[in-house]
Amino acid sequence: MCQMNVMLDKEGQQELVMENVTQLEVVNDGIIISTFFDEPKLIPGAVVKTIDFTAGTTILEVKQFCK
Repeated sequence: MCQMNVMLDKEGQQELVMENVTQLEVVNDGIIISTFFDEPKLIPGAVVKTIDFTAGTTILEVKQFCK
């Protein structure tokens, strides 16, 4: 079974958001990630920047939208 580590890119610095992620869902408000044992977590305004399947890492970034 393959699980991913999800990182958040903040101005070039990567911060670990959650390990062993089993599901990632794109929703209107951002991205929801979840594992087998933890509550799902919403990362508001996040978009997928890169997915490295070999390293098991997904990098997200938060987009700033002007209204």
